[in-house]
Amino acid sequence: MSMRRKGYRSRLVDAKIDDMLVAFGAVAVDGPKWCGKTWTALNHGNSVVYIGDPAGNFQNRRAAQLDPALVLRGEAPRVIDEWQEVPALWDAVRFAVDESAQRGKYILTGSSTPNFKGVLHSGAGRIGVARMHPMSLFESGESSGEVSLAAVFDGPLEARATGEVELSSLIEQVIRGGWPGAIGLSQSAAHEVSEGYLYAVAHDDISRIDGVSRSPHRVAMLLRSLARNESTVASNRTLKNDMQEYDDETIDEKTIADYLESLRRLFLIDDQPAFNPNMRSSVRVGKMPKRHLADPSLAAAALGVTAETLTDDLNTFGFLFEAMCERDLRVYAQCAGGELYHYRDGRGREIDAVVTVPDGRWAAIEIKLGAHQIDEAASKLLALQRDMQDDPRATPPSVLCVVCGMTAYAYTRPDGVCVVPITALRD
Repeated sequence: MSMRRKGYRSRLVDAKIDDMLVAFGAVAVDGPKWCGKTWTALNHGNSVVYIGDPAGNFQNRRAAQLDPALVLRGEAPRVIDEWQEVPALWDAVRFAVDESAQRGKYILTGSSTPNFKGVLHSGAGRIGVARMHPMSLFESGESSGEVSLAAVFDGPLEARATGEVELSSLIEQVIRGGWPGAIGLSQSAAHEVSEGYLYAVAHDDISRIDGVSRSPHRVAMLLRSLARNESTVASNRTLKNDMQEYDDETIDEKTIADYLESLRRLFLIDDQPAFNPNMRSSVRVGKMPKRHLADPSLAAAALGVTAETLTDDLNTFGFLFEAMCERDLRVYAQCAGGELYHYRDGRGREIDAVVTVPDGRWAAIEIKLGAHQIDEAASKLLALQRDMQDDPRATPPSVLCVVCGMTAYAYTRPDGVCVVPITALRD
């Protein structure tokens, strides 16, 4: 019987964890702090040890450091929460799995990737990794889930009314973010939580991850720059210049690269890689990833914006809305065994999101806040598809889709482009 917590909201990753527990001796559940890893792990576990528990002068951590086997004893699957605080636990779990040849023995949760110095084995074949993200709108209950990503790929969509969507509701969803603990909070309280999250990252987490002291001020400035460049293709040099222009901060690119790597190890950066429909095509394809913080609420907090300021600045909100949609698309694509990318080439053509699925098909997706932008987005998608069809070395998209914020219908247009409200989409 699981240790499911009262009030637990089922997550889309639950099914993946179930599958992995059948396939592997242990499953590592990774993701940013506060995204729900521990409660999700408890939903699948039968016993638990909290490595970060301060009780008894951190006796669990001390026991794990003395002899990792001491904390591995318990009914399987045994949850080992925040295992990265004692990195030797990774090898201990891998060894215990080898010794027992038992599947589904352990679940490890971690909100950072430790320095693997002293860790002897990758865990390949023994420890599967399930990546968690903040909640999608479907998981938090703001999406009705009337249209699945699978239905988009299999199309055409059956036309249906999905309900009116207010701008204020979308803004609230961005500011609150996909944090399970923020559900039910007021906008101001949720904003305070995100600000506190960033403060903890800058003043504690980023230095504690490897014991290297880093300037909280510089970290905060970098987070603000990443927020200003949310949902854009921005190089490290661009971040550097941005920090100097807006914050009068002197910092070199090497330092920025080091700080960015530390933020990645905290799962605070979730960049969207570039997509190439065919490596042999003569078209030069951009390789820079699109910048994303783990959740748009963090970008909103770093920028210090409120519902009122976003209502008056729809350009800024457009980037944050795009980030929220791409967060959700990443979660839904992961459920289908797919990946999320963006497309940009030397001819100036860009596509907001590309979702691939294991059978080789891919969807070109434009993200628009308003319904009045659908025609323009559809024309852009159709032009790209025609160009790729004329290139014998390119694989054109099999699906064209506009994901929209403020539209009340899901349908397939006569030209074959499907339109889906983000508040009706699911995996």
